[in-house]
Amino acid sequence: MILLTVLFLCIISTYSASVKGHTTGPSLSNDKIYTFAYTAEVYVDRAKASLKKSAGYRISSDVDVNLLWRNPDNDDDQLVKVTIKNVQVENVNERPDAKNIFKGKNTEKIIGKEYLTALQQPMVLELARGKVQNFYSYQNEHAFTQNLKRGLASLFQLQLHSGTSREVDISGKCNTTYQVRQDQVTKIKALDSCEIEKTGFTSHNKILDVSTKATSATIYVLEDSFFKSIKAEENYVFFLNSRRKTNAKIVSKQRLELKSVQAGPGLIAGKQAAGVVKTLDSNYVSMPLVAETVKSECKKCPSLSEHWQSIKEYMHPDKLSKAEAARNFLSFIQSIRKATKEEILQIIKSEKKELLPQIVDAVTSAQTPESLEAILEFLDFKDASTSILQERFLYACGFASHPSEMLLKSLTSKFKGDIANEEIRETLVIVMGALIRKLCDRDGCKLPAVVEAKKLILNRLEKAKKDDNVKMYLLALKNALLPEAIPLLLKYAESEEGHISNTAATAIQRYDPSFLTDEVKKTMNRIYHQNRKVHEKTVRTTAAAIILNSNPTYMEVKNILLSIGELPLEMNKYMLSMIQDIIRFEMPSSKTVRRVLKDMRSHNYERFSKPGSSSAYSGYITRGPDISSTYSLDILYSGSGILRRSNLNIQVFDRNAQLHAGQVVIEAQGLETIIAATPDEGEENLDSFAGMSAILFDVQLRPVTFFQGYGDLMSKMLSATGDPINVVKGLILLTDYSQEFQLQSGPRASADFQGGLAIDISGGMEFSLWYRESKTNVKNRVAMFISGNTEVDSFFIKTGMETTLEVETTLDFISTVQFSQYPFLVCMQMDRVESPFRHSVTKYESLPSGRRYTARKGTAEPLAGCEYPLHQENSDMCRKVFSTASDSSSSWF
Repeated sequence: MILLTVLFLCIISTYSASVKGHTTGPSLSNDKIYTFAYTAEVYVDRAKASLKKSAGYRISSDVDVNLLWRNPDNDDDQLVKVTIKNVQVENVNERPDAKNIFKGKNTEKIIGKEYLTALQQPMVLELARGKVQNFYSYQNEHAFTQNLKRGLASLFQLQLHSGTSREVDISGKCNTTYQVRQDQVTKIKALDSCEIEKTGFTSHNKILDVSTKATSATIYVLEDSFFKSIKAEENYVFFLNSRRKTNAKIVSKQRLELKSVQAGPGLIAGKQAAGVVKTLDSNYVSMPLVAETVKSECKKCPSLSEHWQSIKEYMHPDKLSKAEAARNFLSFIQSIRKATKEEILQIIKSEKKELLPQIVDAVTSAQTPESLEAILEFLDFKDASTSILQERFLYACGFASHPSEMLLKSLTSKFKGDIANEEIRETLVIVMGALIRKLCDRDGCKLPAVVEAKKLILNRLEKAKKDDNVKMYLLALKNALLPEAIPLLLKYAESEEGHISNTAATAIQRYDPSFLTDEVKKTMNRIYHQNRKVHEKTVRTTAAAIILNSNPTYMEVKNILLSIGELPLEMNKYMLSMIQDIIRFEMPSSKTVRRVLKDMRSHNYERFSKPGSSSAYSGYITRGPDISSTYSLDILYSGSGILRRSNLNIQVFDRNAQLHAGQVVIEAQGLETIIAATPDEGEENLDSFAGMSAILFDVQLRPVTFFQGYGDLMSKMLSATGDPINVVKGLILLTDYSQEFQLQSGPRASADFQGGLAIDISGGMEFSLWYRESKTNVKNRVAMFISGNTEVDSFFIKTGMETTLEVETTLDFISTVQFSQYPFLVCMQMDRVESPFRHSVTKYESLPSGRRYTARKGTAEPLAGCEYPLHQENSDMCRKVFSTASDSSSSWF
């Protein structure tokens, strides 16, 4: 009884999961010719746009199919002859004659006589159990026509029972799922699983990258054991992660519909398929069903030199804050990627000095073996006179979107050699740290060049004797973020003083909280509470921030809150402001902080009413459906009213990723002697110093010194012009996404998205002894241009869509302090000027003859300027500062 039940279930299962009457593959009748109407369509447009106005084209033809041979020992093993005829090429949508690039051209002129003849030569498919076992064609045929045939041949691949399998077709070896219902079969192909030769690259950070979604579905309707109709559709959708409105899609459709069945030739006798094929035509060879890589050459594209001459006027230093500079920077990179080493060197060696830094930015950002060889041959690190070009090269390496092992290996070799300029040497090792992290993030931590660079930095840090060298290697580790470096960073943070301790602490602050173990938190608690030695305020507040941002315990938060009221006045105010900011901005530790504040011993008026001007405040710059960006502005003063540290951070994040877009830190120390004030505890022996440190797109840059030592301070005070000091200036490649992929219908498609940034960050610190005022000013001038080009290249026609986005803006941060009284007056301002925002979409179709159709739509609108709101206390103080400033002279030392 059990045996009968199992047998019955198996029969029912087989029946329900297979096409009526068959259990393997489709079968052709003998002595018949099946004539089908075949169309292959391509559409390119925005992601949610209707296909009725898309750019694209349609190839239509008749297809004759007849059975040549059936294996006498296995009916499911068949040879099928497939012949394409009556080929037509036309617009995919109806269009007026004036906008029809095919008007007046027959198919032979569009495709070319040679290619049309080849396309209409028959192909032979060996079908076994519904799968294409062999694809027979002519070896000397162009890959373009072969791929069109492969696209048609792949439609004949079918299994007649539900399930999932790995199949090989034009797209590669892919996971394919079949769903069978009576005489209809649905085939779903997982395109992201396809094993096929892939070219291209993506951006390092997900927020700056492009998301893709690809789907493929084919519906088969069978009649009398063979195909009645086949409808296939592929969709590729691309979204810019930072702005999903900037998107594109490519849709590929195929349709094969039976027109007639007529009498045809008889079967060819034979026992083996290969022998039968040779009997039919000895020139047939078995070829892979997977597509061949083919790309048409641009016959009218300008040379690298011609391209440079057409854009060089926009690359002048005075125009680097304009979107036009970023636009031409990106186009120049594309040209460099197609150029030889000799062509690149010719441009570099022949150009004027003021344009060379921009050329170095572009050549380095191209990230090809030829461009790397060219720039390394041109730059001489033993020559101090070219240090500006060397620095631009190194920063472009640090911002590299997809750095290679060879790049890191080359920099390591340069670092071991002679370098004339010590600042370049420092910048080089800092950039090496950034490259280590980027390669490790892509599972490259075990690459020989990465292992060598990590070993070099860690070993030399432990052996370094001079403070400047120690700081240099710590900054490299601040970029590399190596887990194995944490114990070393803890040692320097706790045992050293001044810049060394502060740099080590801020390096630890950059790690993801998952790396901050109990040992890290114990060390940070000892630093903050000064259990072993006295530390300066900047290090203690950094330690507190690390604790509060790494899932602190109830007791850790309580001990920090209990310390408030016992700290130096300005540090008291700063820590109180930090706690309030955590609660107001709903940071991860806010729940624990609220729990602790319910205890009146931690939360009382005496403890929280201390005066002071230091502050910590966070807010949103933008909040959108795709990404949001926040700023945090921390100001810490010494007890005498002189700026100790200002820290402006900008973070960009979405649901899955985060980007440290920018940080500008201005630090000053040891200035109390100038105004005859008493230094704070732990800061009695600090030298006079002021400088700026910056992080840009997750890369720590080399810090800039305003002055070092009392003598240098007085010299620069007396000779000051009021001009800001440049921190970073140049062209940066932000988004760099390029992928090629094979459409099932035969053509090759590509998606390229590039985003360029022209940036100029400068900052300065001024103070007046007479009026007892200090002022810091950080000016961020940026212009961004993003270009996305999605294209289908069918050799005889290109169709695609280009979308562009550009914006120019300036963000100013100004801090004014009047320390003629206590508590002193502090006014902080963060302003963004009104900015032009332009967006355009251009759809196009073009023939090799030069005939072209374009449809362009663009918008331009201003982004209103604004002053970012800080806390109410700051607004009240700004009113007092400006009311007193109007009564005083504006002269500065």
